[in-house]
Amino acid sequence: MRVSPALLSLLIAVAPAAAQAPAQMPKAPPGAPDTARIVAGNYAIEPHHTQVMFALDHLGFSVFRGFFSGVSGTLSLNPARVTDAKLSVTVPIASIFTTSPALNKELVEPDWFDAAQFPTATFVSTKITPGPNNMALIDGNLTLHGQTHPATIQARFHGAGKSMMGKGTAIGFDGRLALSRSSYGLGKGVPLVSDHVELTIAAAFEQQP
Repeated sequence: MRVSPALLSLLIAVAPAAAQAPAQMPKAPPGAPDTARIVAGNYAIEPHHTQVMFALDHLGFSVFRGFFSGVSGTLSLNPARVTDAKLSVTVPIASIFTTSPALNKELVEPDWFDAAQFPTATFVSTKITPGPNNMALIDGNLTLHGQTHPATIQARFHGAGKSMMGKGTAIGFDGRLALSRSSYGLGKGVPLVSDHVELTIAAAFEQQP
């Protein structure tokens, strides 16, 4: 079989890359719950590995849960001055997901979140208080459904280390936040569906250049 000069040139060009050994996966997770691994700097939320889960009582029979995704935000952090850290988070309301496609559609309509008029929820920190066992309280303002109220996230440092997705350090935190949804004009269904809502947050951050 005669190989054309053009094909031969292409094979020569790609041969070195093809001969390279495949990238080796690390033998252990690159992140660990060691605060000494935290590098001071500016970070951005890594949306593909950040989740916001909500949970509330449904008719007294069960705890009903759902998710928000596509979260964005920034974190400015210096481990030597944790109290100076700044956090800002934005959650797209239209990303809401439950086990019911019909409910997903209903929740973004005007009777509930009204995502067309209020497309995002935001949290902006005002004060950070470090605590024991890698815990911290993050006070701030939560804006939801067009209303803003003080809120506090109970945050736990989960881990830090060299990023596998970026060029710098990756860090992660777990958070808990409780709210009364009626305070934000979202009281439909109370008390059959509880007013009290628990948010669980898994947040991954990538260091920025």
